[in-house]
Amino acid sequence: MSTVKSKGTVTIAVETCKGCELCIPACPPAVLTMSSTVNHLGYHYPELADGCTGCAACLLICPDFVFEVFREARSPAAGAAT
Repeated sequence: MSTVKSKGTVTIAVETCKGCELCIPACPPAVLTMSSTVNHLGYHYPELADGCTGCAACLLICPDFVFEVFREARSPAAGAAT
């Protein structure tokens, strides 16, 4: 049996974010933080650090639909223990 590990990333539409911060505690790997700068609406927006798994928790909780989630399925290296 082989295990497929998932790696992900998100794009964030920072100009439509209203800074509610619901995505921050919803992110299981804790890779979202609020920016120190503001968008054209005057709101702080989330920024992504390395470590996103593509779980889509941010996408599901965001009331403004600012996230787009991308996942890359990767098979383990040949000969690696599973």
